[in-house]
Amino acid sequence: MWIIYAILSALFAAATSILAKAGLNGLDTNLATAIRTAVVLLMAWGIVFLTGKQHNIADISQKSWLFLVLSGLATGLSWLFFYKALQLGSASKVVPIDKLSVVISMVLAAVILRENVGGKGIIGGLLITAGTILLAL
Repeated sequence: MWIIYAILSALFAAATSILAKAGLNGLDTNLATAIRTAVVLLMAWGIVFLTGKQHNIADISQKSWLFLVLSGLATGLSWLFFYKALQLGSASKVVPIDKLSVVISMVLAAVILRENVGGKGIIGGLLITAGTILLAL
């Protein structure tokens, strides 16, 4: 089932990039990011309340809070830089470079989380990097 969610994530991420580029014309990128973030915030909390999971907040450990807050800060910075890059560059060049996050995530997963990337993962990461370089030129 995870693969279906991953494919849907990729489809919506692609839509996000194109819709963002179309909506940035003459707009401050920080304002655009704030609007996008507000929509995501409302949607996420709406789903939490619709599924009745709001009662689980008290069960979150301090460690989880720390990493979730850090993840949120990283997401915010990623979105701010992504929108600025989209405003200044073409989506067909910005998006592939942004997707180098796949390779960086693999490296960080191996180093920090001690996940086994394996030979296929290394080859895939190298191919993604090569493809990104080709698309960005």
